[in-house]
Amino acid sequence: MKLSKEKREKISEQILSILYQNFPKQLFTAEISKEIARDEEFIKNLLFELKDKNFLVAIKKNESGKDFIRRIRWQLSGPVYQAYDLKAKQNPTPTINEQLQLEDPEL
Repeated sequence: MKLSKEKREKISEQILSILYQNFPKQLFTAEISKEIARDEEFIKNLLFELKDKNFLVAIKKNESGKDFIRRIRWQLSGPVYQAYDLKAKQNPTPTINEQLQLEDPEL
């Protein structure tokens, strides 16, 4: 099944959002695909596309400095993280209490 370019971009945005929410933790491909509920191979292809666009950094070593044999951890690149962070500070999401007050003005 072939997905439209628009849908691939939306899924890529979801990937970036998940990595931003978990920053500075680096997530494996399997963790990202589980979060989005998509096939690992499909997500892996999107991750490599985002890496080629310099949106992501692929980490191929563990904390001890040993190379992963078949796995890759993913993290947002510095400029992309800064852009997301700036956008989040400009448009903060309301807390639960603020949302409840918007829905029910008597609170």
